[in-house]
Amino acid sequence: MANKKRNIPAQPRAPRNKTLTLSETEAAHYAKENLILTTPASFGQINNQIICGDTFATLPLLPAGFVDLLIADPPYNLRKDYHGAAFKSTSAADYETYTRRWIEGVLPLLKEEASIYVCCDWKSSMVIGPVLADYFQVRNRITWQREKGRGAKTNWKNGLEDIWFATKSKTYTFHLNAVKIRKRVIAPYREQGTPKDWEETAAGNFQNTCPSNFWDDISIPFWSMAENTDHPTQKPEKLMAKLILASSSPGEMVFDPFLGSGTTAVTAQKLGRHFCGIEQNPLYCTWAQKRLALAKKDNTIQGFADGVFWERNTQPPHK
Repeated sequence: MANKKRNIPAQPRAPRNKTLTLSETEAAHYAKENLILTTPASFGQINNQIICGDTFATLPLLPAGFVDLLIADPPYNLRKDYHGAAFKSTSAADYETYTRRWIEGVLPLLKEEASIYVCCDWKSSMVIGPVLADYFQVRNRITWQREKGRGAKTNWKNGLEDIWFATKSKTYTFHLNAVKIRKRVIAPYREQGTPKDWEETAAGNFQNTCPSNFWDDISIPFWSMAENTDHPTQKPEKLMAKLILASSSPGEMVFDPFLGSGTTAVTAQKLGRHFCGIEQNPLYCTWAQKRLALAKKDNTIQGFADGVFWERNTQPPHK
């Protein structure tokens, strides 16, 4: 298998390193689980499937109107090596053309009530936001804090990323109560001796608050987290859980045309949704398949417990 050195380390990892690995036997097994499309497919064929192939070649083969929630994490307009498949930075005009191309590819797949989330960095955000407005009703721009990243000697460290939220029509799903954040109350207020808008627990005093469009509670996957892979731009399951819980209902279809190591599919499965994803790199597809298999045994999501999202570095109480 290509890139075997990155996939199967030559040296043992540290005892606490939980980064996903595959043996040669596992890699061969999970490669067989991937779907390869060459002709138009029905919903039954692509339901809960990872499609290994080029996104632009695959999109025309998918059934019309099957997507309830689209989560897209396209390559940012940066030079990035995805284990041998490099994406090269280009002009803003060319990146706009690229963005319009994949958006027009997914448009026929969306239900009329579908919601759309598109991930991007600050630079590609300036292109993606206006383009989305040409096709959808833009609802918001979420900015989330990345707590790690390289510093810069002549610029500010890039510690934030954007997610554009849009809908295809005026009718769409948004489950507010499913995405509230549990925050510790420092100075609790009582009304006639009774807690007002907060609760007392054995672990402390907490309040479930409405989420804003700035998220500072996300942890980027790192080596001691079981969800971690060697993918260079992996998104956290907690991040995807917020999008999926807010903008889809159990049993609905979540589609990701740039699946990467499978975070969208894995999180959708953990939360009782159907999924479909496209990924061109066979190595990443096998990682995603193993993650799906592991998720059937353990559906926990770091930072999400008891139906609420906890602040970063907060330990939910054990049952």
